[in-house]
Amino acid sequence: MDFLSKELEQLKKDNLYRLPQIIESRQKASVIINGQKYILFCSNDYLGLSNHPKLIEASLAAMQEYGTGSGASRLICGSLKIHAQLEREIALFKQTEDAIIFSSGYMANLGVISSLMNKSDLIIIDKLNHASLIDGARLSGAHLRVYPHQNIAALEKILSASSTYRRRMIITEGIFSMDGDIASLPEIVDLAKHYQAMVMVDDAHATGVLGKNGQGSAEYFGLKGKIDIQMGTFSKAIGGFGGFVAGKKVLIEYLKNNARSFIYSTSLPPSDIAASLKGLEIVQTEPKWREMLWNNINYLRQKIHETGLNTLNSTTQIIPVLTGSNENTLQTSNYLYNHGIFAPGIRPPSVPKEKGRIRLSVMATHTREELDCVASVLADKQ
Repeated sequence: MDFLSKELEQLKKDNLYRLPQIIESRQKASVIINGQKYILFCSNDYLGLSNHPKLIEASLAAMQEYGTGSGASRLICGSLKIHAQLEREIALFKQTEDAIIFSSGYMANLGVISSLMNKSDLIIIDKLNHASLIDGARLSGAHLRVYPHQNIAALEKILSASSTYRRRMIITEGIFSMDGDIASLPEIVDLAKHYQAMVMVDDAHATGVLGKNGQGSAEYFGLKGKIDIQMGTFSKAIGGFGGFVAGKKVLIEYLKNNARSFIYSTSLPPSDIAASLKGLEIVQTEPKWREMLWNNINYLRQKIHETGLNTLNSTTQIIPVLTGSNENTLQTSNYLYNHGIFAPGIRPPSVPKEKGRIRLSVMATHTREELDCVASVLADKQ
């Protein structure tokens, strides 16, 4: 196994070596690391719901009623009453005919893409799509074409030359997880209709955030019924854990019978399902959390723009601060850490080479003082 040590040493030389930072407290807007308090600016818990008393209460109650585990996969004996309830609620929330729960967003993307597409088909993805979408496309065996980020003309060029394939699927994120910009969905949907292609949207970072009611990209753009496959997660704005896919009933029935990551995975424990149910309810009945989030987003973005730092084309709760090289990215992250801010540097392969960044994730529960602090420290680092 000597080659492993050599490869790890190379990662260290290239400033790409990583170790998880251990957090010793709840994940709120600030956390405890090594006994010290740090402002947290890298969490996907955008609405702060993972600490909401109602989610905690619901999770504990479900554990008391059902126990800690679900027992088996969904098609054996792992389909509890609350699994079916959450799927119904997700379908209502996303305004689709049906929905299916996966053990994670990653598993959802792998299961959907690999079961729907094969070597006779073409998958077309945005260059900055999440790794799980790329992995799902590769696993399917389908032909894969990549278009430059948000380049609709390039997408159309690929589609116009794709008539020989059995099926075509366009896959994009709703909110791009590293750049924080929103996909040009109306144009993508129009092209898909013209060229008879399917559209899959990974709404992991948009669910609970985009749209008047937090329903995500389709609501934000007024595209109800026009997105074939809507994927999302419970583990971000909803404050729970797991992934889901929403769409037509025939799609969901097909996935239950063909998606290997659904068929061969033990179902999520009842405590997680109950938390997601309550989180989904709060997203719809307590809009103040989303309003607080967007107030914080707009405030911090303006503060950072005043410093002259490059935030790419972000318009959402994900605000990247471009740092460039691996070395500078690590230096900036360490500088923040030494000033009481936890925001790890993002380096390849998560982002392209020389496009390292500090990926600031805004939460509804950040105070103005905390937002001012990170903007001030970043300005001082320049």
